[in-house]
Amino acid sequence: MFADEPTGNLDRANSEIILNLLRDLHQKEGFTIVMVTHDPFVEKWSERVLSLEDGRVIADESRSTGV
Repeated sequence: MFADEPTGNLDRANSEIILNLLRDLHQKEGFTIVMVTHDPFVEKWSERVLSLEDGRVIADESRSTGV
């Protein structure tokens, strides 16, 4: 699943609802989710974070689990 700013313009409570739904799809249904975000709060929910600059990967951070 590709998600471009899925929590953009949402308040924190609704952002958490969306992020929980995405996490459940990943954990229970095996969905791979590629998400674009500029929000550090959303980034913390990720298992892997790729940072881009000028169209190039400048950092690749893996985590054991998201939030």
